[in-house]
Amino acid sequence: MVSKTFGSAVHGVDARTITVEVNVTQGKQFHMSGLPDTAVKESEHRVESSMKSLGYFMPRNKVVVNLAPADIRKEGSAYDLPIALCILSASGQITTDQLEKYVIMGELSLDGDLRPIKGVLPIAIQSRKENFKGFILPKTNAREAAIVNNLEVIGVETLQEAIDFIIGKKVIEPLVVDTRDVFQSSLNSYDSDFKDVQGQENIKRALEIAAAGGHNAIMIGPPGAGKTMLAKRLPTILPPLTLNEALETTKIHSVAGRIGADSTLLTTRPFRSPHHTISDVALVGGGGNPQPGEISLSHNGVLFLDELPEFKRTVLEVMRQPMEDRKVTISRAKVSIEYPANFMLVASMNPCPCGYYNHPEKECVCGPGVVQRYLSKVSGPLLDRIDLHVEVVPVSFDQMTTQRKNETSEEIRVRVVKAREIQTERFKGQKEIYCNAMMPSNMVKEICVITDAGRTLLKTAMERLGLSARAYDRILKVSRTIADLAGTDDIKIEHLAEAIQYRSLDREGWAG
Repeated sequence: MVSKTFGSAVHGVDARTITVEVNVTQGKQFHMSGLPDTAVKESEHRVESSMKSLGYFMPRNKVVVNLAPADIRKEGSAYDLPIALCILSASGQITTDQLEKYVIMGELSLDGDLRPIKGVLPIAIQSRKENFKGFILPKTNAREAAIVNNLEVIGVETLQEAIDFIIGKKVIEPLVVDTRDVFQSSLNSYDSDFKDVQGQENIKRALEIAAAGGHNAIMIGPPGAGKTMLAKRLPTILPPLTLNEALETTKIHSVAGRIGADSTLLTTRPFRSPHHTISDVALVGGGGNPQPGEISLSHNGVLFLDELPEFKRTVLEVMRQPMEDRKVTISRAKVSIEYPANFMLVASMNPCPCGYYNHPEKECVCGPGVVQRYLSKVSGPLLDRIDLHVEVVPVSFDQMTTQRKNETSEEIRVRVVKAREIQTERFKGQKEIYCNAMMPSNMVKEICVITDAGRTLLKTAMERLGLSARAYDRILKVSRTIADLAGTDDIKIEHLAEAIQYRSLDREGWAG
């Protein structure tokens, strides 16, 4: 007898429906076809043990399990539940006509309990798209799947509970989540705030500009100056996520298995801060079983690289292409997977190995040429993709102990949102260009028009400060963002002057 239900395979951030077929006939042994990986093949033992623990039996006849389409590789342990239900149906231990109406996924433990799985959100989205009646899955994943409307989400805790539901012995009410209510109730609920930062007004201003134009930024300063603290607060002033952005971000975290138990939608912009010992695969994604890397997990948010020169050069170089394309493509012999990677890069670094080069009070003990060699660990092509170079100086005692009320993140975010609205109108109709930082060179000439006085200032700055040619476009983009924050159509000379000061690492002689 043949029994059939449906599961799903996740590739990249999208799911593809898999047909799970089981045939129990005369003969011996257990056979599985359809390009299963080791975890899928091992389901035989998990399924048999869980069935026996509940009083059922594994047929001693020939059991053939087929996962179709057979040319797509099936990975992971989430096929345990559909295989178990199909075996019970095909062997006549349960009778039901409901199996083909549902997508069923879940990993079984040896005693019949269900463990959580990865990639629930893209599976739920695909299930609704293909008009399935519902999605049966572990209860701990149910809230994540329930943000997809018009799909019955049935959360079960054990194999027995799934059996009782599928044969009609037990009624389980579908879990319903008001997606928009969840989205609005926790939007912008950050634990940190810029009001906690004393002093550093120039750095706050630079980060406001970075947030308003989507610019990448690097902070250079001694240890303890507040670089990390400032970077962690950058997401709090970025424009709020839209519902589509929240769903897209949640899909990536779901595929990576980083959605917590009983969690639903990610409503705050992600902030990822990998350690400098990270490998290039962990940063951009990949591996034997391809998974999204840190640059994809920070999609629609901030990727913070602390102590940038300490990262391996190969790790930093693999970021260059994703930073330009806003996506990363992982190619294998038989499959190519694409993950989105639209993130803001914020980096920090000490100016030298000892950390005190250009310090106002402490003396640098690094020898001649050491500072330059330290800075050269970060390649020119990578710095070329960073618009703002900001020098951070330590906060004085008087600034730390002042009782002056600081601006909150919400107050700063209001100005950032207004600037982004101007850019949204400016780039209406442009494909994949949403903010000033994304402008190509030909568009910079058209949009970032400067006066004769501004052109003279820029020429003088490039000659006297020894700014590189790559700084030219960056200065114009940043000055356009400063003008947007000021609410002016024209780039004025003061906007250019402020943008020029954010090119510290391009100045000749900066590192001695």
